[in-house]
Amino acid sequence: MSVTPLQLRDFLDRHPEAVLVEVTEAKGSTPREVGAWMLVTPEAEIGTIGGGQLEFLAMARAREALESGEAAAALDIPLGPEIGQCCGGRVAIGMRALNDDVARGLRAKVEADYRARPHVYVFGAGHVGNALGKALALLPVRGLLVDNRAAEIARVPVGVEARHVAVAEALVREAPPGSSFVVMTHDHGLDFLIAAEALTRNDAAYVGMIGSKTKRATFKSWLRDMGYDPALIGRLVLPVGGAEVRDKRPEVIAALTAAELLRAIADWGADGTV
Repeated sequence: MSVTPLQLRDFLDRHPEAVLVEVTEAKGSTPREVGAWMLVTPEAEIGTIGGGQLEFLAMARAREALESGEAAAALDIPLGPEIGQCCGGRVAIGMRALNDDVARGLRAKVEADYRARPHVYVFGAGHVGNALGKALALLPVRGLLVDNRAAEIARVPVGVEARHVAVAEALVREAPPGSSFVVMTHDHGLDFLIAAEALTRNDAAYVGMIGSKTKRATFKSWLRDMGYDPALIGRLVLPVGGAEVRDKRPEVIAALTAAELLRAIADWGADGTV
């Protein structure tokens, strides 16, 4: 789970008594890397150190520490047949009871991680936009759902970062390098303006638009008529999510688009180019 600052704040508000569980050393093949963490309370948890028996043992030990009042604890776990995992590596885990200093440090870590995530701008808070916003909220990206209609922004699902803007193209210009842009507003003319602005950037990881072959042809003509290079359309993903799965339910389109975005972001991150 990729925890956002908002999710962490809400969890801490509801669970002031907790133990921070962190991977402090990882040797060989392991489920997670050094720095992976989770917060464990008597009845809940947030974050993950990799799941499976490793995480089960860590949570059990953390709850023992909570019950006994220990300020710190540790585990050193070989990932072999002894615990029913066959990764073959070894993981050291540190545990600290939550206090003001521990909570402050964790908030700073989560905030820094969130700021460093690749930005994904989703233009259009309709059915597919909302579904994509929810999907992105679970991934290691910073998803931002954008719309010029205040009423639609007010209906954005809880946990999805959203913004009401009058001029969406300005937001495209302000986006950091490596950002991705998914265009699916209620208006084709607005779609074209946003997509054109994104395509003229040379540092976007992904530019996609919801639509059909007809919309693609119309957009290409629009680019020419508006004085853009029609070749820009070669960098546009349309339809988003691909055409192999012919299922137009919003949640399906969102899942396929999220996977497409992750691949594009990984490719851009590998060489810093689109």
